[in-house]
Amino acid sequence: MSRIGKKAIKLPEGVSVTLGEANYVEVKGPKGVCHFTFHPDMKIEMTDRVIQITRPSDTIQHRTLHGTTRALLNNMIQGVSVGYVKGLTIEGVGYRASLKGNTLVIAAGYSHLVEMPIPEGLSIKIPQPTEVIIEGIDKQKVGQFAAEIRAVRKPEPYKGKGIRYKTEVIRRKEGKKAK
Repeated sequence: MSRIGKKAIKLPEGVSVTLGEANYVEVKGPKGVCHFTFHPDMKIEMTDRVIQITRPSDTIQHRTLHGTTRALLNNMIQGVSVGYVKGLTIEGVGYRASLKGNTLVIAAGYSHLVEMPIPEGLSIKIPQPTEVIIEGIDKQKVGQFAAEIRAVRKPEPYKGKGIRYKTEVIRRKEGKKAK
């Protein structure tokens, strides 16, 4: 059995799950609503605010789907109850971020400003010009947008300039030495 797949999911207070036809699942919570259609072979059952996922056989495909289905469903439940947050730090002279309407504008040392439209369902906060905080209920969207922002100017190991995650540690390299 899958170690992750066989774990039961307990629903937190204020979260409701609706199981529909063809493994369509809708999760409602204080932060919003998520919905997803899971693979039809997986069996999703709910009893007394506990969700259990079972698989029909031990084939490789069913074993891989078992843990993935449970993880995706758990991420949806956590997203609508608590939410997901990613923080980015911008380092470098003149590097900064700002909001212009529904667009994130980044000055990252290029001859032009990089404008990125904010995806639906995400909110961006900029407490300082060198900090960007991304919040949302969809773990995949939050992580993907954070990765796209980081890709604008990846951190470099010599001076540490660039855009990095708050928890990311950049291993610094020693530059060339004079004789």
